[in-house]
Amino acid sequence: MLARLKVDPFVLALVLVIALAALWPAPGVSGGPLHADVIGSYGIGVVFFLYGITLAPDQMWRSMGLWREHLLVQVATFLLFPAVVFGAQFVTDELFPQEILTGLFFLAALPSTVSSSVAMTSLARGNVPLSIFNASISSLIGVFVTPVLMAWYLHTAGETLPLHTVILKLLGLVLVPIAIGQLLRPLLGPWVSRHKAIVRLADRAVILTIVYNAFCNSVADGIWQSQDSLTLPLLVVSVIALFFLVYGILSAICRLLGLGVEERISVLFCGSKKSLVTGLPMAGIMFGSGPATALIIAPLMLFHLFQLLIVSFIASSYARRPVAAVPGTVTQGDHRAAAE
Repeated sequence: MLARLKVDPFVLALVLVIALAALWPAPGVSGGPLHADVIGSYGIGVVFFLYGITLAPDQMWRSMGLWREHLLVQVATFLLFPAVVFGAQFVTDELFPQEILTGLFFLAALPSTVSSSVAMTSLARGNVPLSIFNASISSLIGVFVTPVLMAWYLHTAGETLPLHTVILKLLGLVLVPIAIGQLLRPLLGPWVSRHKAIVRLADRAVILTIVYNAFCNSVADGIWQSQDSLTLPLLVVSVIALFFLVYGILSAICRLLGLGVEERISVLFCGSKKSLVTGLPMAGIMFGSGPATALIIAPLMLFHLFQLLIVSFIASSYARRPVAAVPGTVTQGDHRAAAE
């Protein structure tokens, strides 16, 4: 039934853990009986380690000649998104508290997704190697660029970010596990390929634990009770508008450059999405695990939910176009529902 409705079960799982945190926050608070904060901290290293094992460099480099497409995706991810959000703050300043404003810019500064970009590109019969390259490179670039963007933004808001400390922590949390995974890929890669369902389940369980912990902390501290009743609906409208604005600008640029449909699909799906998997640990490093962190990650959570829903429908629409020989694509079964 979920498949017919185009709803990823992971989306429902995210909604359920947030509802559980609202109803019963005590078990999931930092230092609570479930030790959700500890599980999340160590688990995210496991997620990036597994990503390192599954990352196939030969597939990445197959699209190296498409430099315009690569440049367009990275510019959209790290320049267009922040410019749109920062430019809109003359409106949003009056609508949201500073924590959510910070969260909106944090969302804009994040790298693109990996697995869902590839999965949706495959479903839509786009250029999969192009998506693999850009989604993977985006995550690596984000380790350095996202903290720099956040340091600049927080400076404009009268706050500071220990930039060198944050980057060093991200190197240890993201790049080191990926590098170890790549080194062990010849040994563990076949096992991981045979047990994709287990790997995907572990990946999602870690993300759900981090979300549960953040929202348990915020509910237990009364953060949400102090918010205006219109804050959440306005935030929903804001993140949906952000997605369609960036997607529309990217689509216009793709047509202006005369990109083929397969390359256009990859650019649109990579350049309009943001990574929950990378964003949550980054938020923990930059903002800590205090109750206000749930407000900061709220825009990312909502954007993630809606980007999955919206892009699923768009990808299905592209998939219904007449079948043609599409270089660089793989079968839909090779990339199932994504964790990001």
